[in-house]
Amino acid sequence: MLSFRSICRQGLVWLAIAATFGAATFNCAAGGGGDDQRGVRVVPNLSQGRVDVLVDGKLFTAYIFPNSLKKPVLFPLNTAQGTPVTRGFPLEPRPGERVDHPHHAGLWFNYGDVNGVDFWNNAVTLKPEQQAKMGTIIHKEVKRTSGGKDQGELEVVMEWIMPGDKTILREETKFVFHAGPNLRGVDRITKLTALGERVLFKDNKEGTIGMRVARQLEQPSNEPLVFTDAAGKPTAVAKLDNTGVTGLYRSSEGKTGDDVWGTRGRWVTLSGKIGQEAVTVAMFDHPNNPGYPTYWHARGYGLFAANPLGQKALSNGKDELNFSLEPGRSATFRHRILIISGETKTDGIEDYYRKFVSDVKP
Repeated sequence: MLSFRSICRQGLVWLAIAATFGAATFNCAAGGGGDDQRGVRVVPNLSQGRVDVLVDGKLFTAYIFPNSLKKPVLFPLNTAQGTPVTRGFPLEPRPGERVDHPHHAGLWFNYGDVNGVDFWNNAVTLKPEQQAKMGTIIHKEVKRTSGGKDQGELEVVMEWIMPGDKTILREETKFVFHAGPNLRGVDRITKLTALGERVLFKDNKEGTIGMRVARQLEQPSNEPLVFTDAAGKPTAVAKLDNTGVTGLYRSSEGKTGDDVWGTRGRWVTLSGKIGQEAVTVAMFDHPNNPGYPTYWHARGYGLFAANPLGQKALSNGKDELNFSLEPGRSATFRHRILIISGETKTDGIEDYYRKFVSDVKP
């Protein structure tokens, strides 16, 4: 298949979009950097606890595993124009952000009940006695990196650690980073293997792949909360200022806004404006994933998560899964996150989704 860049060079962009990506609109203008900076580069900097992903020399995202987090994450996630779509707090607080849920950082993958242990809510801000009851995911190894004109890859190994330092799961994750005009994307393909004992993922609403979005992509709300001020300090706000807050969820099943939460679907989008830039963040669930089609743990305050395993909690008891792995057995979870600059339509998202299913094989 032609790359985004070769399509633009040959003047075939409209034909390629119609055939491959549906209704999205792209801009073929090149951006930044010399020839040696072109394309997608995946650059390890392990001494600083990170692997940077650069597109034409500019940061798209980074795989990070700092001591200030209890799991590795991708942070930040930027649009093709360089605009962050992820919340800065707690890693890089910005004025006007909420300061709730310090475990909501970047894009992550974990779960709220693994053999009775919570891997979702752990944070360095918890008291030691609370942390002692939580699970931790640690980075172990970068297995492979690669780059290219419009795609790069990163393969890593992580371990899920129970209280008492017992490793219960081995995680092998492949990230595929996509870049095109007005488009950025991440595939997270995660293989979990049970080690010395049966692992039960008891139905729990806290899961599984999630991201916390920038304030502008939240849905408008009038509730009183705590935000960061210009100096990065928490400030109580009696009534929210919704200026510039424009987010709206939409699911593949036609649900919108708060009605998306607790429903099933192949995909969900979150659309809004950050400054003058129209942005859509789309999250796709693969038909070969456990629990497909996933339930959505998508909250108006900016938590955007797909949870295929928490069915009883998210369906008010209508469904129940209690997914488990016997020792030595594995399960693979496949998701794609797209960040699209510009207006998008439902049929265009469907085209993107079909391409995801075609690209990512069982």
